[in-house]
Amino acid sequence: MNLPVDFITRTGGLLGEGQFAAFRETLAKEPPVSIRMNRLKTDAVPAGGRQVPWCGSGYYLASRPTFTFDPLFHAGCYYVQEASSMFLEQVLTQYVHEPVVMLDLCAAPGGKSTLARSVLPEGSLLVANEVMRNRVQVLAENVTKWGHPSTVVLNNDPADFVPLGELFDVILTDVPCSGEGMFRKDPVAVEEWSVENVTLCWQRQRRIVRDIWHCLKPGGLLVYSTCTYNREENEDNVAWIAEELGAEILPVEVQSGWNISGNLAGKDFPVYRFLPHRTEGEGLFMVVLRKSGESEETNVPACRGRKEKKSKGGKEKVPVLPKEVKGWFLSPDQYVWTMEQNRITTFPLRYQSVYETLRAQMRVVCAGIQVAEIKGRDLIPSHALAMSVCRNESAFPSVEVSYEQAIAYLRKEAFALDADAPRGYVLIRYGGKALGFVKNIGNRANNLYPQEWRIRSGYLPEQVSLILGNS
Repeated sequence: MNLPVDFITRTGGLLGEGQFAAFRETLAKEPPVSIRMNRLKTDAVPAGGRQVPWCGSGYYLASRPTFTFDPLFHAGCYYVQEASSMFLEQVLTQYVHEPVVMLDLCAAPGGKSTLARSVLPEGSLLVANEVMRNRVQVLAENVTKWGHPSTVVLNNDPADFVPLGELFDVILTDVPCSGEGMFRKDPVAVEEWSVENVTLCWQRQRRIVRDIWHCLKPGGLLVYSTCTYNREENEDNVAWIAEELGAEILPVEVQSGWNISGNLAGKDFPVYRFLPHRTEGEGLFMVVLRKSGESEETNVPACRGRKEKKSKGGKEKVPVLPKEVKGWFLSPDQYVWTMEQNRITTFPLRYQSVYETLRAQMRVVCAGIQVAEIKGRDLIPSHALAMSVCRNESAFPSVEVSYEQAIAYLRKEAFALDADAPRGYVLIRYGGKALGFVKNIGNRANNLYPQEWRIRSGYLPEQVSLILGNS
């Protein structure tokens, strides 16, 4: 790997000569492959997997399979995530013990969001935001596949959050950075690196944190992270946050065997650096801060709710929810049910007011679980319902399919079930896990897998490695 000269000089000075030699040697090696299991969907352990020390559901794999051709990947049974970033589990489990409203500000593609959703106390709400429109759909897909109903996906700039006031108990700012920690996985990151870009990044990171700071409750937690090594984007920015915005920097308990590095900038506060020659993973920097001060809630402008559409006669037009749809969901009375533009969605009743606040001022991509869509006389169950861990398992008949049938379904190809298969809406399963719905009309089954999520490749590896097997 041809590292930029300025990067060598700067990082060598940060690590020291001996450490930098080992660091550089490691960058020439293949990075480890790791996944994190969705324990809401499976208790399985990947074949030959080794547990990631700082994450109870994380595993290193011996080799990298072609995840695209594993149906259980599409079923949301696991997420392919870099091991170092799973350290977020330690932060949340050590400091968050009661239900919270958490914001993942720069969330795409969704690794830290789905991890947070897995380890937050039950009764918490996760809001995952992505400013880039071309990335937010991937975030929404991954959050939907994870299947938890207490989630919201937004597409907003950090500055858009300011009018919301002190809404969040926890904010994760995995800020855009110069990407030094991704050098061995992404050659483009090496080509685009420069000292000037580092300067632009640390300045932008401060703007992002300053914009979102007003939305964190006093006493709330800010988790600041990057995937880069330099001190400007890491220790220097943390010192600025603590001094300029008012925060206490908190320690996280770690085990010595994890080989996590500490502060490399001569500061006296705790930080957590993952260096690839010391820890089995890519570059990561993470720190936890607790906001000081008193509530500013009295200075926050009130949010205006959306006006309900009225019929021409002046009366509110209230759509009638089909009776059977609540039977598709577990504990339906714990949710608010809405029907807009023929789409039926459910959202946790506990956070209805938070959701209304977000809807009034933000661009909501998806929230809760979309349960169904009405087309003419048909009430069509949604794919999000198939992915949901709150779906009533007895609401629909299901059919177990072979591997070849599963791949055909995920490619959204023409699909047929056995002659004795149930008619109507049928849940397709592979290895016992839901893949999605079809409408079986006898001579064929209409494939309801989302067009935009389909496997586009017509190629199929000669040897397919299924890390969880077929059960």
